Amino acid sequence: MREIAQTALAGRRVIVTGGARGLGAAFVQALAEAGARVTFGDVLHDAGVALAETLSQQGHDVGYLPLDLADPDSVNAFVEAAAQRMGGVDGLINNAAITNSGGKLASELAVQTWDAVMNVNVRGTWLVSIAAQRWLRESGRGAIVNIASDTALWGAPKLLAYVASKGAVVAMTHSLAREFGADGITVNAIAPGLTEVEATAYVPAERHAYYLEGRALRRPQMPEDVTGPVLFLLSDAARFVTGQLLPVNGGFVMK
Repeated sequence: MREIAQTALAGRRVIVTGGARGLGAAFVQALAEAGARVTFGDVLHDAGVALAETLSQQGHDVGYLPLDLADPDSVNAFVEAAAQRMGGVDGLINNAAITNSGGKLASELAVQTWDAVMNVNVRGTWLVSIAAQRWLRESGRGAIVNIASDTALWGAPKLLAYVASKGAVVAMTHSLAREFGADGITVNAIAPGLTEVEATAYVPAERHAYYLEGRALRRPQMPEDVTGPVLFLLSDAARFVTGQLLPVNGGFVMK
């Protein structure tokens, strides 16, 4: 998929949320290497600036802008500035998310934790999508890829707020696909499994082992395993694919 997408994404203008590290940074780099123009946002300012500088020095068209998904004004300002920087928007990857609820039983969760996760992961995804809608419509080939999680497909325990938020992202993908379809905008989601990135360093070793043993493909999942399917869904090769959820987890969950 990645090879197909790399022949079709040159010059595409793509926004990535949460692009300063982890999977987000992998998406930014893969898009840049495919010739896309990328603007990404994050609350991790120093990491965002460093990544943008590194890729720019390599000759890629990559820019960083501050973004706080918990703040609607920040979301609107980010999307507008990103669109102005690139002269429009052809694609959006809703990647940014927080966990915060890891290791706690449902009965142990604080209301504030639940609200914080929902505000970023669910409300933030919605706000970025509607802020980008008019730009994606004007593109004539707009595509959104929402990053969900396979935890919402198998019901990972002691992670309720995150699991519920990612389940909401899947449901939102279906609804937005129907609403945005009239504008020629595709909306799809992928559900990665546990991926070897900085953000998963806190995950207990037994959870990593559980994933490894349960996959049809018995190896760790790396960021490059996820970037290919995402680039494909942003490309013209997927112009008639919308409202779909693609688990990308080595066969841990099969749909």
